[in-house]
Formats: sequence, structure tokens, C-alpha cells
Amino acid sequence: MSNPCTLKEWIVFAALALEGVVPSPRREAELLLRAFYNEDALWLMRHEDTLLHDTSQLYEWVQRRAAHEPLEYICGRVSFYSQEFFIRRGALIPRPETELLIEKILLHVNIEENLTFVEVGIGSGVVSVVLAQHLPHARFIGVDISTEALSIAQQNIDKFGLSERIELRYGNLLSCITEPVDAVVSNPPYIAADAVLEPNLSYEPEQALFGGKEGDETVQKLLREVLRRRIPLFACEIGYDQKQKIEASLSDFKIQSLEFYKDYAGFDRGFIVRLEDGAKQ
Repeated sequence: MSNPCTLKEWIVFAALALEGVVPSPRREAELLLRAFYNEDALWLMRHEDTLLHDTSQLYEWVQRRAAHEPLEYICGRVSFYSQEFFIRRGALIPRPETELLIEKILLHVNIEENLTFVEVGIGSGVVSVVLAQHLPHARFIGVDISTEALSIAQQNIDKFGLSERIELRYGNLLSCITEPVDAVVSNPPYIAADAVLEPNLSYEPEQALFGGKEGDETVQKLLREVLRRRIPLFACEIGYDQKQKIEASLSDFKIQSLEFYKDYAGFDRGFIVRLEDGAKQ
């Protein structure tokens, strides 16, 4: 659509272009338009008869969404824990289920303690940022094997003024961590290599999705490292079918507590374990 049109007409055009691609074409057309102008729903209602003269970039956005590119990447923003974060291709898009991981951690720590956290696979940085907001005395080290993800995380850390409390490091799992730590948190890749994914997931980084042939290889490697170092607390997301294997891996260790939790759909989604004699090394 190159000719001038009103906002209302553009929404109709965009919704038709997204028909059969997304569950709610009109809603997504409105979200694209609001994100483009950085406005809310009320603004859109009041200006639906406003004339648009240059729609070339908006048209490009619709084409990208019609090709299944996630809305968050197109708009450059994602909502998480009732806040807005920066996102782009190169980091996994945060899911609502990961908010449960944060809730579990907050139930297992003392907010007044001077704790040192390591987030393995920090991605966009949203988990460490939210935890830092709720744990004012804690220090965080975010690790990732992707320089793109580290760059995105830094932008979110800077946005919320947390650069003095969240340090970023390039590395694999805990390889770059030499100092004592109190807790490790991670949303690692846990999808099996042969899994068939939805088209939109093809835009997200494979190294943040696939955990190996069986899917749990990365989770198990990280768990072994945590156990070897006797890190007191470990909170981690897992695949829906990996609970029994995690339990088996922990069977030979003395643990103070082990809790598995489910996601909003009722599937196993993660666990949090505290070692009985866990101590800083």
C-alpha cells in the first residue's frame, strides 16, 4: 500500500496481509502501528482517521510479520514482569513462564543478604535485571556464549541503571567464573535437536533453543558443574519431559530441598535445588 491512507484503512490492509499467519490479525496490525508511533490504544482510537502519507516502513514491518518473524523483534521491545525491555534478533525472546523462575528464586533467598548470583545464558538480561530490582544488596554476573546477546543484555542493564551491580562475561556455562558464588540461575537450551518447531522460532538463536541430541545435555552439564563446585542454590528451567532425569542426577547428593514447578499449561518447567552442605568454594 503506497498511496496515502488513514490509520483505520491501514489496519484493515495489514490485518488482511496477516490473515492465516497469526491468530488475531487485527490486534497484531494495531500493535504494529502503535509500536511504530510509540503510542497507546487510546491514541489509536482518537487518530484512526489521521492520514498516513509514507507507509513504506510500516509495509516492511507487515511483510516481516507475514513471514512469521516475531512481533517483538520487529518492534524491538518485549514485555516481561510488567516492564518493557529492548530486544532484537540474537537473543531469545523472554517468555511469561520465565517469570515463574524469578518467583521461585525470590521465595528461596533473603532479600537483605549480600548474595552473588551467576546467570548462565543471560540472553537479553531480563532475569538478572528483575532479580536485581528485587534483591537490592545482591551482585550479578551474567554469562553468555553469544556476543550479540551480551550486547542486548547491556542495553537493558543500562536502561535500568544496573551496570554497577550486573557484570557481563563471555563464556560457556561456568568456565569464566572463578570467585565464590551463592546461586546460579539459568534458562538454558533444552529442546531436542530433532524437534520440529513453529516457524517463528526459526528467527531465534539456535544455541539458545537446542540443548543437544536428547535436549537436556546442556542442563545436565550445568547441573554437574554446580554440584562439583558445591554452589548452595541452583534454579533452572527444563523441558517438560526432563524431570525424572534431573531427579536421577541428584540422587547421589545430599540436598536440603528440591522443588519442581509447572508452567501455566501444567507441564514441568523448572526446578530449584538447595544443597545440604553447599558452601562457597
